[in-house]
Amino acid sequence: MTSIDANPPSGTRDYLPAEVVRRERAFSTIRDTFHRHGFEPLDTPAFERLDVLTGKYGEEGDQLIFKILRRGDHEASGDADLALRYDLTVPLARVAARYGSQLPTPFKRYHIAPVWRADRPGKGRFREFFQCDLDTVGSDSLVADAATIQAVADVLDRLGLTGFRIQLNARPALAGLIEAYGVPAELEGSALVALDKLDKVGADGVARELVERGVPHAAVDALVGDLGSADLAGAVRERLASTERGRDGLAQVDRVLELVGEVPGGTLAYAPVLARGLTYYTGPVFEVVHDGLDATIAAGGRYDGLVGMFQANDVPATGGSLGMERILLLLEQAEAASDTRSGPDVLVTVMDEEGAADAMKLATQLRDAGFTTDLYTGGGSRKLGKQLKYGDRRGAHTAIIRGADERAAGTVAVKDLASGDQTTLDQSELVAHLGALLGR
Repeated sequence: MTSIDANPPSGTRDYLPAEVVRRERAFSTIRDTFHRHGFEPLDTPAFERLDVLTGKYGEEGDQLIFKILRRGDHEASGDADLALRYDLTVPLARVAARYGSQLPTPFKRYHIAPVWRADRPGKGRFREFFQCDLDTVGSDSLVADAATIQAVADVLDRLGLTGFRIQLNARPALAGLIEAYGVPAELEGSALVALDKLDKVGADGVARELVERGVPHAAVDALVGDLGSADLAGAVRERLASTERGRDGLAQVDRVLELVGEVPGGTLAYAPVLARGLTYYTGPVFEVVHDGLDATIAAGGRYDGLVGMFQANDVPATGGSLGMERILLLLEQAEAASDTRSGPDVLVTVMDEEGAADAMKLATQLRDAGFTTDLYTGGGSRKLGKQLKYGDRRGAHTAIIRGADERAAGTVAVKDLASGDQTTLDQSELVAHLGALLGR
């Protein structure tokens, strides 16, 4: 009999118990934090009508969409009318248009869900992955932009990912930068793409790329001179002050910096060459970098007009997205470094068949007392070593040992599976002892 390949489909993966626990714990913290900041949960179907998705992404995006073929009598046509969602922004735009009269203005929502992209992902990236977005629809106030950054920073701090750096800029400031340095308007997008690589290729690398993109040498010399400055932000600020768009952009940046203020667990600063989604964002933009990965773990900005794609009028909106896969990788690294056990508080062993009912009763009592409790249910050999090995693989914190002698004496043995220490005590003292041992 030919065996079936047990690997998950290309570009997807299975999540084993420890990974699911880590993800759900993170999702719980994120949901609670966003709720504290006044954002409401939203959920939408995993698939949308094909015309809804292609209406945003056009031909390039059309190649990245998982299409769903027509069903039933139309299956033979080979045509598609539905597709898996590509991101969480299009569903938000559709919901805002469909239920606008039922939603408060502004509408603050968060959405944690999987999305699918039919590309060939590089190492560490997948065709199916989770996105975590928060957005405010219907407000043109910079207070909404600042509130988004504040909520993102609060999430990272509560997840324990301290040391992050929030980099802030604004699209009008980028337009002013192009004007102030004498870059031709038609090369704005191309020049900004090159400038955005400063952290990766350095000032000399940016200069070479600017020349290759056709930027005049005088503009390149002026830009590179400031890019090598010890105070890049200060040098660019001086240049931007000479143009109206530059002054408007700096005013947006400074207002958001003022509104957000101190950032617990991280920092927030003006990043003069940060350029995100040049055709997407219209106002303040931000990225969050963590030294643990030296990579972006969250990003966002203002995108007035996009959410109004299903309506006759433009709708102001701002938001952000957490890079869940990178955040979860950081949490995994932190967990491994601290040797934190992620399994149940207690494993109740079953030493013999006569004691099985007693063990089940004890497990129930411990759950009622608030401890996550696993009962050993393996058949065959009841050797203690085998059960303790099981508990260790589960990541359990403690094991309760209660054989015939302990039952007769009304005692229990508690073994700390991390240290190996074991204590025998009266059964009436068990709950208090576990509470002290587990820091409850």
